[in-house]
Amino acid sequence: MSKVPTIVLGGTGYVAGELLRLIALHPQLALAGIMSDGSAGEAVATAFPHLASVYRGVHFKSQAEIEQLLKQHRQPALLAAAPHGVSAALIDQLLNAAEQAGNAPRIVDISADFRFASASAYEAVYKHPHGAPARLAQFSCALPEHLATLKTPHVAHPGCLSSATLLAAVPLLALNLIEPQLFVAAITGSTGSGRKPSEGTHHPTRHSDLYAYSALAHRHAPEIAACAHSASGVAANFAFVPHSGPFARGIHATVQAVLKRPLDSAALNAQLRDYYTHAPFVQVSERAPRVKEIVASNYARLSVASDGRTVVVMSVLDNLTKGAAGGAVQWLNRLLGFAEDTGLTAPAAGWT
Repeated sequence: MSKVPTIVLGGTGYVAGELLRLIALHPQLALAGIMSDGSAGEAVATAFPHLASVYRGVHFKSQAEIEQLLKQHRQPALLAAAPHGVSAALIDQLLNAAEQAGNAPRIVDISADFRFASASAYEAVYKHPHGAPARLAQFSCALPEHLATLKTPHVAHPGCLSSATLLAAVPLLALNLIEPQLFVAAITGSTGSGRKPSEGTHHPTRHSDLYAYSALAHRHAPEIAACAHSASGVAANFAFVPHSGPFARGIHATVQAVLKRPLDSAALNAQLRDYYTHAPFVQVSERAPRVKEIVASNYARLSVASDGRTVVVMSVLDNLTKGAAGGAVQWLNRLLGFAEDTGLTAPAAGWT
């Protein structure tokens, strides 16, 4: 079986680099091109030296070159890691080029541009017009673990903080275990802020420090609520407080809620384990999870604690892998008819 030609959008960004790493490990995908108008013609290894051994001689392509690739292949795969506010219009232009040639790409978008069902919901959060409102109905937004049947040709992957929170929260809501008010404290690594340095991600500022930001006002909160409602059928409120951690990769989310009936930790862990029985990348145990156990892998780990009235779910995942590039490849596997875990079963790096 020939490999599926796969195109990456996102240029020199961290998520694009992680997508390239995962494509190199995937037995059914082959990189057809990676787009960066600003770096077109430059070697991929210049931006990603750690990938030089597998992408020697590969160069970034312009948008015009990517459009030509989409016209050449009947059903290519496209993994989009372009910035929020840019991705929608870019995807629309690329889809138009492919469709004019009679081709039908399958797309997973990792930006926020297709995470809401309507342009008005997107614009209320991001404060600018949506770049391709006519395309919204072609995308579903969910974690692979929470949507058994996909009815759209394309997928929008939830954000990394959202992914960690949703893995913990959705079973509690879907199983009617809690009151629909959840409190979330989530700590994320510096790579979640992107490659361009800023005060919040600059190493001397972030090193050996821990601080909250956008408390109760982060843009992921309405995304989390919308995805949780879609996955569980329960409308819930999320009091969400993100934190900047002094590490590069990983997320640790602590989700708390009030139980509807008394249940101990063992019973709750068992219920979550049963809920995720068929989810190859979600591991539930009595032991509290640690970030180093999942870094550079597509696995997420959960653990539940309860005092009989309050439940706490601790959730860890790698923001670049399970929370972004790995989750996107997981979705792409399903879109293309491959086993969901194809190319994604490598264990965590451990001592990072």
